[in-house]
Amino acid sequence: MNSNNFWKKLGRDESGITALETAIILIAFIVVASVFAFTILSAGTFSTERGKEAVYSGLGEVQSSMEVKGSLIATAAVSGTTGAEIDTLVFTLGNVVGGEPLDLNTTTPVMVVNYVDASQFENDVAWTTNWIVTNDGDELLDKGELVEITVDLSGLTNALSINTQFSVEMKPPKGAALSIQRTTPPYFDSVMDLK
Repeated sequence: MNSNNFWKKLGRDESGITALETAIILIAFIVVASVFAFTILSAGTFSTERGKEAVYSGLGEVQSSMEVKGSLIATAAVSGTTGAEIDTLVFTLGNVVGGEPLDLNTTTPVMVVNYVDASQFENDVAWTTNWIVTNDGDELLDKGELVEITVDLSGLTNALSINTQFSVEMKPPKGAALSIQRTTPPYFDSVMDLK
């Protein structure tokens, strides 16, 4: 065979790759695409889980675990209009449905009670507890328990007097604060229900 003919015949040979080679290349593309798809889906699932955790954490911080049950009672040592001032505020707290137990230990308190009106802000006002419904012996406000909170206002810089808008705020270490806002009446009795 002539070498010229060989090169001509080789130049005219149009045979391509076999089916087995095609299948191998196709499988390689599928494997690479699968790896990329798995990586993208895993990243999406991870991001979704992190987003869900952030939402639930945010809801836990926004929702207060306690609520006032009933009235806010104020006591005044001096009644009338002149020289009348409120000494204590008394209200009952309960746990909201599905709320976490709250630590109401008064010996080493983690709950902070603040007082605010137009003329002053008092941080960490003195307060006491009186367990009135189904206390299980600890200082945690659990589901179904009620506790009476007495806030002592005798140490305020400016005494709480008539026609004064004020706010008492209870701040737990975790979760939203409970804010109670009222306005005192123009005449003080010894015991008043501030609605």
